[in-house]
Amino acid sequence: MDTRRYVLDTNVLLQDPLAIYAFEQHEVIIPAVVLEEVDSKKRNMDEVGRNARYVARIIDEMREKGKLHLGVPLPNGGRLRVELNHRSFGKMKNYFLERSNDNRILAVALNLSVEKEEEDLGSVTLVSKDALLRVKADALGIHAEDFLSDRVVQFDHLYAGYHEVTFSPDMLDKLYENRKLNISETDLNHVYPNQFYIIKDSTNPSKSALAMCSKDMKFIQLLVYMEDTIWGIRPRNVQQKMALELLLRDDIPLVTLAGKAGTGKTLLSLAAGLAQTEDMQKYKKLLVARPVVPVGKDIGFLPGEKDEKLRPWMQPIYDNLEFLFNAKKPGELEQILAGMGSIEVEALTYIRGRSIPDQFIIIDEAQNLTKHEVKTILTRVGEGSKIVLMGDPKQIDHPYLDEYTNGLTYVTERLKHLSETGHMKFEKGERSNLAQMAADLL
Repeated sequence: MDTRRYVLDTNVLLQDPLAIYAFEQHEVIIPAVVLEEVDSKKRNMDEVGRNARYVARIIDEMREKGKLHLGVPLPNGGRLRVELNHRSFGKMKNYFLERSNDNRILAVALNLSVEKEEEDLGSVTLVSKDALLRVKADALGIHAEDFLSDRVVQFDHLYAGYHEVTFSPDMLDKLYENRKLNISETDLNHVYPNQFYIIKDSTNPSKSALAMCSKDMKFIQLLVYMEDTIWGIRPRNVQQKMALELLLRDDIPLVTLAGKAGTGKTLLSLAAGLAQTEDMQKYKKLLVARPVVPVGKDIGFLPGEKDEKLRPWMQPIYDNLEFLFNAKKPGELEQILAGMGSIEVEALTYIRGRSIPDQFIIIDEAQNLTKHEVKTILTRVGEGSKIVLMGDPKQIDHPYLDEYTNGLTYVTERLKHLSETGHMKFEKGERSNLAQMAADLL
């Protein structure tokens, strides 16, 4: 097999520091300007800074194997090289005059491509998460690709948590009679623990049932909480009914919910959390948190104490709590929450180092979390706690994440085979007809 040469952009390493190991037996080339950009990020006190420091340690360890500018072997049979030459702008001057860092990376890839044609060396591919840099590379005749190895799913096959199937009338009657059915008696495949099935009669589509796969994947059973009203909230559609089953089950400590804005994820989770914390006394506290990631331009520093600073970020949570408590007067919700003392609304910034036992934990906007951040959160969960991660994978505000690499998708896909987890993808918006049209058409 021909050895190819992959030129990595800075954003690839900052998103996945282990990217250098993802190219099998081929040569991985890091332009010197990429090291400069990584160095400029290493003091950041966020995920990007952490990854920059991790990349620096990995490359530093590689020095023990030889001279980086000459190339050192990688464990998978490939080679890693820091490119100090091929920086000339001579072939770029007629196209992109500005000596920006992106154009310097582009110049390295272009000069390596010309060298390939002259000396019959391995083909050159520029790997970047930056779509415009890939477009510029294509304009120069350089093969360019997105970095996809960090995607937990490669295509649009995200786990939905349910399947629509058809049963014969006799099989459906047997399910209703016994409230469960052995999977060996059906033709169901691709079964996961706690997966749902929307079952329709093969002869009469109006006759249907909702069933859930058992933890041991040996049988399916009818839902237990399907008709329940929780804290004044009644599920309005089939996905909400199935999600409520996950939210109320004691034996499913991790629930992931995905869906567009207005599908009822937050409201349903808060209602289930309040019911189990206040009414059923299953948990000592309801903890609601969300990452502090602004949409659009940041509003800068905010005055006041911590709670006052957090209020604008947490307002979507308070809006739902006001609806659930029917609090209409100014300050009424604050008085209710102060009197109860069992509801805590927090920013994820403060979760590291905590241990959270016997609590119902809701993490909103989880699609803006990285893999490392979501791992940090899940490892904080103590004995007897239940955690709900929710968000819309199509609405990403984080600069280095997309629909397939964010923390919510990562947890859903990596843990879907475990009996302690359940997932539901919401399809129908329930906020208003206008909100549904905006979510679908804009």
